Amino acid sequence: MNEARRQDLGLLFLRVSGALFLLWVHGLPKLLNYSEQLKLIEDPFHLGATITLLLAIFAEVLCPLLIIAGVLVRLACLPILSVLLIALVVVHPEWTLFEAQFGWLLLIIFTTLLISGPGRWVVGKPAV
Repeated sequence: MNEARRQDLGLLFLRVSGALFLLWVHGLPKLLNYSEQLKLIEDPFHLGATITLLLAIFAEVLCPLLIIAGVLVRLACLPILSVLLIALVVVHPEWTLFEAQFGWLLLIIFTTLLISGPGRWVVGKPAV
């Protein structure tokens, strides 16, 4: 396997595994337990629980699905990174690095995808 194919395979793995992890751990629980999540969600900008939860679901459900497919990957990373930064800096500034390690690792994954793009293996585009 040549270098370009290995890089594309690495980006595919990073893209799919990171997005599935975010979707499974954060997105689907918010979507499937919407009513309960409305009572629990932090609302740091006083937009209201409904708007805040819908924005979080957008970032943690729709954006990961786009990233998995390799569609608008760089654009889809922006809401995810925004939610992560808000959670780490605004909502939970008291968290130590140890407590926030999951959030920081997700920031690393999605910032890497923002910088690199999806690679050549995406839905609707034949691999070269």
